[in-house]
Amino acid sequence: MSEAAQQGINIDTMSLDQLNSLKQQQQNRLESLSVQYNAFKDAKDRLSLAKESLATIPTDGEGGQEIMIPLTESLYAPGKIVDPNKILVELGAGFFVEKSANDALKVLERKYKVVDKNTENVMSAIEVSSRNVQALNQAMQGKMMEIQAKQAGAAYKKQMEGSSK
Repeated sequence: MSEAAQQGINIDTMSLDQLNSLKQQQQNRLESLSVQYNAFKDAKDRLSLAKESLATIPTDGEGGQEIMIPLTESLYAPGKIVDPNKILVELGAGFFVEKSANDALKVLERKYKVVDKNTENVMSAIEVSSRNVQALNQAMQGKMMEIQAKQAGAAYKKQMEGSSK
């Protein structure tokens, strides 16, 4: 069932302009949801990469492992890991906390699960909006056929009236 039907909107009684307006709203919503979906997908990719990177750090040693520290996406500086069991993890909104490597991994896994659930929710909303757009397209095609039939009927009636005189 389309979202419009769930909200109690009877699209069969709407004019073509109203249907077009509602379709435009649904298309805008669909576009916005697609942007959100892509952002969540990117976040999942970053979290997966962070988990993989964390797994490459040996936690049983004293440190001293040389690494490249990203300053931007294309700018790196050489560095050394001083204590492999002290990892700064971003909790969100620019807040960082020092965690052990295992605890940092747990934080990343929790964040991944939250992002994954949000991705699923957005995908469900995308599917609903897509079905709504399809239903509105069908309703608009029906309205167009109805208008064309009325015009053809009126033209035929006028032709018949003109030929009977």
